[in-house]
Amino acid sequence: MSPQRTYTLTISCPDRVGIVAAVSRFIADRGGWILEANHHADQAERRFFMRNVLRASSLQEQAIGLAQFREEFAPIAREFALQWSISDSAVRKRVVILVSKVDHCLVDLLYRYKARELDCSIACVIANHGELRGYVEWHGLPYHHVPVPADAAGKAAAFAEVERIFSENAGDVMVLARYMQILPPALCARYPGRIINIHHSFLPGFVGARPYHQAFARGVKLIGATSHYVTAELDAGPIIEQDVVRIDHGDSEEDLVRYGRDIERTVLARALKYHLEDRVLLNGGKTVVFR
Repeated sequence: MSPQRTYTLTISCPDRVGIVAAVSRFIADRGGWILEANHHADQAERRFFMRNVLRASSLQEQAIGLAQFREEFAPIAREFALQWSISDSAVRKRVVILVSKVDHCLVDLLYRYKARELDCSIACVIANHGELRGYVEWHGLPYHHVPVPADAAGKAAAFAEVERIFSENAGDVMVLARYMQILPPALCARYPGRIINIHHSFLPGFVGARPYHQAFARGVKLIGATSHYVTAELDAGPIIEQDVVRIDHGDSEEDLVRYGRDIERTVLARALKYHLEDRVLLNGGKTVVFR
């Protein structure tokens, strides 16, 4: 049995009285059936966040499609200064995965994709090395080998090609599954809230390369992984999801790396799932995640 079709309405706006009432009344007046409702008020920033999941058939019974919904909702959006969007579960988001040689996050995402745990369409995989071509193509997915040279001109050309492929494939979200390359600021700026990275550390501690070795040297008792949106500032974008595992003095550097791989897989998968389901709303340098 296929899942029922839904529309997901997300809203971010200055906080004030009457937002929930106005939006709920608008939906009810059009026969809309709300299946899930989430609200959050950030009192420090005085901003309000909302996510409503609607049964698509309830609006369709009133002959109201998304185009009409958007047109009629516009006056409310202007009145409350809403930043808003509405998505259709029947239109699957298109994911482009970027990877290097390390494959554990890619393998996990492709397994979850085939198992239909991730409601999306993986458009293609882009890699700066060629080792994973056979595995990706075995899954029936296009594989683009785009080497990233060390020189500035070569890097610029490589990332221009990455952006071309992403655009040509109508990508909605770019996932850095241990891509191990720093994206140029201009590329980050063009896709705010649309590039997801997995960092093999519990940010903001141990940024950059070899974080597990940094953690081992410090004798930490907890290590973790962080999935975040990519910005021009290295490993400093809005955090979507994190997790940790406890270690002790008997664990080696290799143990930390092995434990970390397990956390990285699950954290990245959860972050991508939240994004695909429109559960993540940007709040400046932070996020609101309606789990």
